Amino acid sequence: MKAVLCKAWGPPDSLALETLPDLVPGDGEVVIDVKAAGVNFPDVLIIQNKYQAKPELPFSPGSELAGVVNAVGAGVTHVKPGDKVIAYLGNGAFATQARAPAKAVVPMPPGIDFDVAAAFTLTYGTSHHAVVDRGELKAGETMLVLGAAGGVGLAAIEIGKAIGARVIAAASTDEKLAVCKEHGADAVINYTTEDLRERIKALTDGKGPDVIYDPVGGVYAEPAFRSIGWRGRYLVVGFANGEIPKIPLNLALLKGASLVGVFWGDFARREPKANQANMAQMLGWMKEGKIRPHISARYPLEQAPQALKDMEARKVTGKIVITP
Repeated sequence: MKAVLCKAWGPPDSLALETLPDLVPGDGEVVIDVKAAGVNFPDVLIIQNKYQAKPELPFSPGSELAGVVNAVGAGVTHVKPGDKVIAYLGNGAFATQARAPAKAVVPMPPGIDFDVAAAFTLTYGTSHHAVVDRGELKAGETMLVLGAAGGVGLAAIEIGKAIGARVIAAASTDEKLAVCKEHGADAVINYTTEDLRERIKALTDGKGPDVIYDPVGGVYAEPAFRSIGWRGRYLVVGFANGEIPKIPLNLALLKGASLVGVFWGDFARREPKANQANMAQMLGWMKEGKIRPHISARYPLEQAPQALKDMEARKVTGKIVITP
C-alpha cells in the first residue's frame, strides 16, 4: 500500500508519500481499499500540530473516506469483503488502504459515487449537528452562513433549505456566492465589498437572523453577532480565518442571544445513536435531491500536499477529494 505520511509537524510540503506493508484487520476492525478521501480544513491544522486532536507521529492525515472492504476482523458482521462503504476515522485516509473500527464503517447507499460519499461525513455531519441540534433552526426562520462557499458552509445552506428556513450566504467573492445560490441560498452578501452589518439589516428588515453559522471566526464574528436577532443562536463552528475572536458578552445580554459551541467529532463519539439518526436523515435528503455535495476538485494521492495547500489558501469551493 501507499500512504501520505506526516513524520514531523510542519506545512503540507513536509508530507512524504511512502510504500508500506498492506494492512491486516484486528478484532472488530475493517480494512478498506480507499477510492476517495475527503479533504477538510482540520487536516491542514493537524499536520502542523495546531488542532485539538494530536495523533502520534508518524501518521497519515485524512479523516473521511469511501471505498471497498478488503478484509474484516473477528466480530465484524455488518459488512463483508467487496462491500462499498463510508468510514470516518481520526486519521489514515490519505492512503490506498485504511483500517477503521467497525463502528465507524457504514454501507454506502446505492447510486452515490465514491467521491461524493467521501465528501459527506464530516461536513454534513458537522452542519446537521450545528443547524438542527445546536441551533434548533425552524421552518420560516432566517439563518446567516459565514464562509458559505466552503464545505461546511454549503452543507449548512442545503440543510437550512431542507428544513424550510430562509438562508443568507456570506462569502468573499462573487464567484463563491454564485455557487451558494446554486445550492439554495435565498440572498447573498459579499463581505469584502459590502458592509456586513448594513447588508444583514437590509436583508432582514432590521430584525437580524435567528441563527448565525460561523465556521470562520476572525474579524466578521463581532459585527455578525451585533446583528443577530432577538433570542438568536450564534453557532461557533470553527476558526478557518486563523483568529479566535473575542466577543463582548454584553452583546449576548442585549439580544437575549446564545453563543453555542459546535464540536461534531465529540458529539459523534458521545452520542453515536443520535449521530447515526442524523446521517440517516441526510442520506434520505440526498436521495430526494435536497442535498448534493459540491466537489470542486480531485487530486491523485501524490498531490495530497497541494490539496492541503489549496485548502489553506482558501482556494476551495465546497469540497475537494483525494482519489488514490
